[in-house]
Amino acid sequence: MNISTNLFVISAPSGAGKTTLVKKLISRNKQLKYSVSYTTRTPRKNEIDGHDYFFVSIDEFNHLKNKKAFIEHANVFGNLYATSEEQVQNILKDNHHVILEIDWQGAQQVRKSMPQCISIFILPPSQELLNKRLVNRATDTREIIERRLNEALDDMSHWGEFDYCIINDDLDIAADELEAIFLDKNNYSSTRNPALIKKIRKILV
Repeated sequence: MNISTNLFVISAPSGAGKTTLVKKLISRNKQLKYSVSYTTRTPRKNEIDGHDYFFVSIDEFNHLKNKKAFIEHANVFGNLYATSEEQVQNILKDNHHVILEIDWQGAQQVRKSMPQCISIFILPPSQELLNKRLVNRATDTREIIERRLNEALDDMSHWGEFDYCIINDDLDIAADELEAIFLDKNNYSSTRNPALIKKIRKILV
């Protein structure tokens, strides 16, 4: 990895606002590049192949995995997701920071293979608001929403594995905090911060 660039790994439960925050951060900072993940799931409305995800068949996904083309891969709600190692390395070589928007399973794999990465976990302000966000975005069936809610608490229990944690209560404030991490400014989102830990425990109850 180029010493002037970093790999940022961002994870969150579904509905925590991770994608919105990442897009906001990238729009503010031209040195940041988003690594487009591979997935076997069906595209949602308005999603573009090669921009939001690389949508591939299970056979194609497994072929790439067997070729060791992925830096990480995971099964999330019955769909396969992965990150191209070649894509990440090319972005870093071009003197850009890389953002991976992946789940905690993938984050664990990336930390093992690239321990110098900077990992960030995004939390919703409450479980009740998380429920509302999943329902209001109207991209999943009720059955899938229930599955996501059931998995969310387990997902959130992994926040302590990350370098930083941000509570996405106010989008602009959360975006500023995320940018502060990217810019390496003093901030209070470290997972070792007692005040933050107290807030997180309330969310998880």
